[in-house]
Amino acid sequence: MGLLDAILGRSKPVRPDLDQLFAVPSAALTLQAATGFTPTGLGSVCFAGVEGGGFARLQEDVRELLDADTGRGGIPVEFSRDAYGYTWLLATHPADDTAGLVNDLHAVNTMLQDGGFGPHLLCSLTGFRHPADGRSLALVYLYKRGTFYPFAPLPGDAEKRDNQLELQVRSALGDDLRVEKDLSRWFPVWGAPGL
Repeated sequence: MGLLDAILGRSKPVRPDLDQLFAVPSAALTLQAATGFTPTGLGSVCFAGVEGGGFARLQEDVRELLDADTGRGGIPVEFSRDAYGYTWLLATHPADDTAGLVNDLHAVNTMLQDGGFGPHLLCSLTGFRHPADGRSLALVYLYKRGTFYPFAPLPGDAEKRDNQLELQVRSALGDDLRVEKDLSRWFPVWGAPGL
């Protein structure tokens, strides 16, 4: 950072640390002990779509890598687009295989980043559910910030969040994950695959 940046109050953005995702399995244990939420085995990666043959080939490579175990009972990955035009990849694992799920999400992120599409990565999420009442929760990783935040939609069709639960999760996971301090960055991911 230069002198002019310091004077004008500019700072360098945090470089994405994709290895932060490997903290999710231990955070899942803390989350279960503190709140009762358990992993669903669903996780997704969101990225801005790019036109062109290079990106289409990379997307096919990702599909081939993650679908390699479908012959042994693995579930194929799913690609979808949301209402904003973002592409989502949904990976599915057994609920007790959070480490395997995180490995797949990390592999997707790494392939996109190494393929030159890192700036198009938006977020990754890991899904959780409360066994008593079926409420959903996601741990969302923001690439451009290098941080996590909880997203807890309230049940029903209304797009409302359970802010109290999100703050409770932030407190519970503060020692396990690098939690985003700026609450205005806790963007809602309504209808995200894996939630």
